[in-house]
Amino acid sequence: MPMWEGSQADELALDIALHVGSLGAILLYFWRDLAQLFVGLADAVRLKGTAASRMLVLLVSATLPILVVGFLIKDVVTFMLRSAEIIAWTTIIFGLLLYVADRRPEREDDIGQMNFRQVIVIGLAQCLALIPGVSRSGIAMTAGRIVGLDRQLSARFALLLSLPTIAGAGLLGTIDLYRAGDARLTGEALMGGFLAFIAAWIAVVLLMNWLKRFSYTPFVFYRLALGFFLLVLIYGFGWSPGS
Repeated sequence: MPMWEGSQADELALDIALHVGSLGAILLYFWRDLAQLFVGLADAVRLKGTAASRMLVLLVSATLPILVVGFLIKDVVTFMLRSAEIIAWTTIIFGLLLYVADRRPEREDDIGQMNFRQVIVIGLAQCLALIPGVSRSGIAMTAGRIVGLDRQLSARFALLLSLPTIAGAGLLGTIDLYRAGDARLTGEALMGGFLAFIAAWIAVVLLMNWLKRFSYTPFVFYRLALGFFLLVLIYGFGWSPGS
């Protein structure tokens, strides 16, 4: 079995720690939803149609499209579209789309009020995140607003949908590290995981509190500013990643 260089193993260990830290923060913040999902799983096994089992089915239904599409075309899409220009333009375009979506009326404010049409739209929209520069959580929030979810619910549902993705990325990274023959987590990785947990916790708390009273507009401005900054670097100074 080939051994990786120490720096590569350390980078992978740090990447795993960052995923685990972010996952821990989301799990802690949404612990009530997580408890409901476990109840829903137990109810589903017993073929009981409850609010908890319906919540579980909605989340699974929204997750399936990106799993299928990602398995089929992820490598093709990321290989063909991975460029600085694509990332800059998608950052701008999907920032504008979020602004337009956020102008729509808010109807549903609870997962129990959601229907399968809304869930499928959000699930299909997540597939766009396979294109470099498209944020998975951002496009899920945008789709949530398009189908009428209020701002808090669109963010809550998007973050709950991130749990399988983050957990899967962390698991795959752990498997890669194990296959590399170096399963240790360094002190730097543990510190990185802790800092990722704190940063993710603060970000989620600030986001959910902000959306109680305000809109997604600051995030739109952020994406536009970042996108135009990248375009200036690319077209004005000939910059490209790795150059």
